[in-house]
Amino acid sequence: MLQCSPLIAPPGQSLSTSTSKSADAPLKTGRPGSAPTLADVAREAGVSKMAASAALNGNQGSSRVSAETQERVMAAAASLRYRPNANALALIHRRTNAIGFVTNLMGKVPNPYCMEVLDGVVQGATEAGQTTSVFTLGSWDEAPTRIPALCDGRVDGLVVLAPRLEDDGETWLPENTPMVSVHASRDWRIGGVNLESDDEAGAYEMVRHMLALGHRRILHVGGPAGYPGADQRVDGYFRALAEAGVTPPPDYVQRASFSAEGGGEAMESWLQCHRGQPLPDAVFGGNDGIAAGCMQVLAARGLHIPADISIVGFDYTLLARTLHMAAVRQPLHEMGRQAVEVLMHLIEATRRGEPYGGPSNIVLAPETISGGTLAEPRRSPLFIA
Repeated sequence: MLQCSPLIAPPGQSLSTSTSKSADAPLKTGRPGSAPTLADVAREAGVSKMAASAALNGNQGSSRVSAETQERVMAAAASLRYRPNANALALIHRRTNAIGFVTNLMGKVPNPYCMEVLDGVVQGATEAGQTTSVFTLGSWDEAPTRIPALCDGRVDGLVVLAPRLEDDGETWLPENTPMVSVHASRDWRIGGVNLESDDEAGAYEMVRHMLALGHRRILHVGGPAGYPGADQRVDGYFRALAEAGVTPPPDYVQRASFSAEGGGEAMESWLQCHRGQPLPDAVFGGNDGIAAGCMQVLAARGLHIPADISIVGFDYTLLARTLHMAAVRQPLHEMGRQAVEVLMHLIEATRRGEPYGGPSNIVLAPETISGGTLAEPRRSPLFIA
């Protein structure tokens, strides 16, 4: 039987399975087994640590080096596979190159609205060469303690999504950390910037579109009362109907939580209270989740959408797109991306000690999207069983 003898190196020599220098050979550092340091780079390049630091950081600071020295230092850093310490760079540049995203994501199911804004934030941060940290709150009651704790230097600024605060935050929001809000519930930060879409105009245009198709009995299942966006959508609904000379019954505006569960409960309760009465031509949901919940309840009763009753939503998130739902499209992704763009301007202005010269409130236009859940109304109404 063939046996393999162990390889034995000649005396005084080490064993190698290759005659060429391995790419995985130990790095030439001053401390065996450790990552290369700035001192190692300086030693390799034959310069002082101060000169090596200046060369690696683009000649920023009090020291300046020649182009030849900088080239030598960069070559030494590449040879040693040197990676600068992020904390040290943050101190030098007064920037962490990281931004934070703060919102209340707590819930039984993922929130498509939050996810689409976050996707835009991540894209904007990537385009700006920033990393993104996501910070979640159990409720907005935690904001006065949690948000200041995040402003400890770990991020250069924050994008805060849909904050619902009891005050404007003037007494507890740190002034040293720039912030941009998206859909803030109030003017909650003096000198800050807020992005939002024109909710009133979006609802107005959608109801006008429904009226043009022939709908007159349009039930609006809106979001919670007291939420600015939800209230503005109700205003847009009433404005469009008033212009068309349509006066809806008082109970044709219902309120629900911004969820499929909330929409379903509101729809079922309304149907129970209106047995024997005509079914609405259409339902306008305060958001996609509410509209989806209404669809589930109506379908469970054997109604066909849109042949028997039309449904439209608001936001046009992945949920609406999956259901091929007609909806008001908020530019959620663009709002997130643009929030980062504004935040970068705020960060730079703060670093320079200069005022921010841009607008404090940026309003983006929504868009009416047709879909498979909206059609002309039935010629003869159905009655609620």
